[in-house]
Amino acid sequence: MSTLKEKIKIIIFGTDTKAGKLFDVVLIVSIVLSIITVMLDSVVEYNQQYGHIFRIAEWTFTIMFTVEYLLRIFCIRRAFSYIFSFFGIIDFLAILPTYLSLFLPGTEVFAIIRVLRVLRIFRVLKLVQFMGEADLLMRAMIASRRKVFIWLFLVMNIVIILGSVMYLVESGNAGFNSIPRSIYWAVVTLTTVGYGDVVPQTSLGQGLASFIMVLGYSIIAVPTGIVTSEITFAAKSTKLKRCVVCGEEGLNENAKFCRNCASKLTG
Repeated sequence: MSTLKEKIKIIIFGTDTKAGKLFDVVLIVSIVLSIITVMLDSVVEYNQQYGHIFRIAEWTFTIMFTVEYLLRIFCIRRAFSYIFSFFGIIDFLAILPTYLSLFLPGTEVFAIIRVLRVLRIFRVLKLVQFMGEADLLMRAMIASRRKVFIWLFLVMNIVIILGSVMYLVESGNAGFNSIPRSIYWAVVTLTTVGYGDVVPQTSLGQGLASFIMVLGYSIIAVPTGIVTSEITFAAKSTKLKRCVVCGEEGLNENAKFCRNCASKLTG
């Protein structure tokens, strides 16, 4: 039994063997086709003409993903380390809506959750050459989260102040009939989106709008610099092992087993 588990684990979690590579290719193709099925099924014309085909395809993909989900639980030592991991939850949510629609009529609305299957592609990509860059970016984002939060708090204060000032300048005219709507305009202008649904009419208001537009370009560059500096720092840090089963990071380079799920580390 242990030998069977090890073989299944190598195929599902590994990419060094032909069987493992074939499994990854089949999984990616299945995920892409299932997402296409979900999108086409949402088109009324296609649903009326090919609805039965979409249902057959959906159940086929759901059964495939269910078997894969159960095999992942079967082949690792600590099942809960996978079940409650990020990708474990995504895998579960990817198959849940179809079964809910079968046992609980009226829950078809939750079928939109199936689009989460696209996130499962990252599981396959993380096992190959792209995961190093993805880990680097993730570490940089986590390390800069406090600085980015402070930056967002500052921007929130800026748009509240500028929106309130614009409300006073325009005297409630030209769409600036409340402070919340003026704040909405400030957000749209500061981010350089510019919907044009609310436009200042006075010269002072237009001058303030020009200032906010220029300010927006400088503010947008701030989080970019923060994350870039963290990426540079993370790239210089020591590279440690990462468990492909539960996603545990920071494992010692000489470790043989994962400290979280006890899975054997390879590569």
